This record gives sequence, C-alpha cells and structure tokens, in this order.
Amino acid sequence: MEITTILGVIVGVIAVVGAMIFKHINFSVLINPAAFFVIIVGTVATILNSFPSQNIKTIGSLFRVLFTKQKRSSEAEMIELMYELSKQARSEGLLSLEVKAEELQDPFLKKGIRLLVDGAGEELIEEILETEIAAMEKRHEINASIFSSAGTYAPTLGVLGAVFGLIAAMSSINDTERMAEAIAAAFIATILGIFTGYVLWNPFAKKLKVKSQQEVMAKEIIIKGVLSMHNGDSPFILREKLLAALPKSMQKKITEQDHASDQGKKG
Repeated sequence: MEITTILGVIVGVIAVVGAMIFKHINFSVLINPAAFFVIIVGTVATILNSFPSQNIKTIGSLFRVLFTKQKRSSEAEMIELMYELSKQARSEGLLSLEVKAEELQDPFLKKGIRLLVDGAGEELIEEILETEIAAMEKRHEINASIFSSAGTYAPTLGVLGAVFGLIAAMSSINDTERMAEAIAAAFIATILGIFTGYVLWNPFAKKLKVKSQQEVMAKEIIIKGVLSMHNGDSPFILREKLLAALPKSMQKKITEQDHASDQGKKG
C-alpha cells in the first residue's frame, strides 16, 4: 500500500472534521444529497467531456498506482544489477548477455540488453530507448491531467451547488429559520468542491507526475548503463557514471551500503 496517499486522505478528512468541531458545527449539515450529487456527478461529467474513452478506461489503474506501491527495483539494486552485467560482458563478451537478458524482470532493461547483444549502434540504442521514455512520459502526462482537470472543475461545481442552495433559500424567504438552514446547506457544496479539488484530485495529479519522474530516472539509469557497456567501459567506470546521475544524498547512501556489504564479506 502507498501509505502516504492513504495518510493524506485521512489527514485531509481530519482537517475538515476538526474545523467543524472547533466551530461547533453540527455534522448533520454534511448530509446533503444535492451537494454530493452536483459535485460527484458533475465532476464525472467534466471528465467524460474532456477525455476520450481510451483514457477514461485507465482511471482504475491510476487509482492502483496512487494507492499501491509499484514493484520495481530501487536505484541501488538497478546500479548493482548493471554493475554485474557489465562484469559479465567484460569477462565473457557481450554475446554472453543473451541468455541473461531472458532472465531480466524489467522489460526496458531487457530491451536495452537485447539491442546491445544484437549489435545495434550507440545512437540507435539511445534513440529507441529515449523514444520509449518520451512516449511513456506523454501517456503519464495525459493520465495525470485527468485528475488535474477534476481538481480544476470541482471547486467551480461547488459554487454552482451553492447557487442552487441559495435559490432554494430564497424560496423560503418568509421563513427565517428555514432560510438560514438552506443557506448553511448551500455552502456544503462549496466545501465539498474545494475539498475534493484541492485535497484529492490536484494532489493525486501531482503524485502521478512525481511517480512518472521517478520512473524516468530509473530508465535513464538503464540507458546510461547500456551505453556504457556498449562503449566498453570498465564495471567501475559504469558504476560511477550511474551514481553520478543520482542526488548526492542517494549516492552517499548507496556507497555506505556497499561499504557495509564489503565489510560483512570480509568479516
């Protein structure tokens, strides 16, 4: 499970509930079917009107990405794997990686190694792999825009719901008590629209973009490693090239892990 997403939703709900408690607002005001209807159904309508069916079909998988951890190798694991592949290529030749490629779990890495074994040139390898990354980024951008669009429209729909509530309140203008209740209920739609837009949909879009950037970084590491093997770099040089693509803090962490591992082997 992606604990940060779950915590974010829970904390967002707590923020609203806490504000209501501090302001001594009765929770019964939240029971407003009309407000939920205009926000939820209205948001669904805006998404249907904004995106073709092939993108709408991905929404279920996008929620899985948001609420579950993706199974992929960490940067340290990927660098270690590329290091081992480089050692094998240097000692046994590039063709020895043909069998190894079939055992690889990462499809992108498998494609890179196959291109390397098949004798593709450096420019061709880079072009094919970079094109695949660019296509992936474009897909991810469209997917994230589904949620950012929902985050844009939901608050406006909240205003629309509030207008409906105020119209209903005006119909009870001769009954002060009923009119006051109707006005209070009218703003529930605004609260719901703002909450879903700025606590759920827009942050969800941001998280999808961050996850996409992390995936791009992992694939860029693979490209650097494959090209380094193609150029005949030593395993040490390859490893240093890959580490250089990471933030300093991550480089330090990986280096410390390797040092601890070496110490354990010596011990």
